[in-house]
Amino acid sequence: MTESVIRIATDRPDLYAFEIRGEVTDDAMESMAKTMNDAFEAHETKVDMLLVFRAFEGSEPGATLDMEVIASRIRALSNVARYVVVGAPEAANTMIETMAKLMPVEAHTFPLENLAEAWTLLGARPIES
Repeated sequence: MTESVIRIATDRPDLYAFEIRGEVTDDAMESMAKTMNDAFEAHETKVDMLLVFRAFEGSEPGATLDMEVIASRIRALSNVARYVVVGAPEAANTMIETMAKLMPVEAHTFPLENLAEAWTLLGARPIES
């Protein structure tokens, strides 16, 4: 991963958790998308995702337009069971909550101070390295 997207090790092999900080670069988005596309190939069942935003400053222009990123987002619709977002900007929370009604993915948003609640929902814990 990169400095703006950091993989969080968890006690569940089917949970993919990431910490998002600062400005997300094109390389960071592509790296996260590759991780998720590889996960979709590796697992026969759906996986869960957790995104934790800390001091988020947005994304580089065009960071979400990479083909790997677009492919992972499309594949997520049929390969992600629960999509949990913590600490995202209010506009992102609103979009996630609205899109959750239209997508076959169970989506949840939490403020950063409720990070422990998100981990509990997912039945998982981070592994300190």
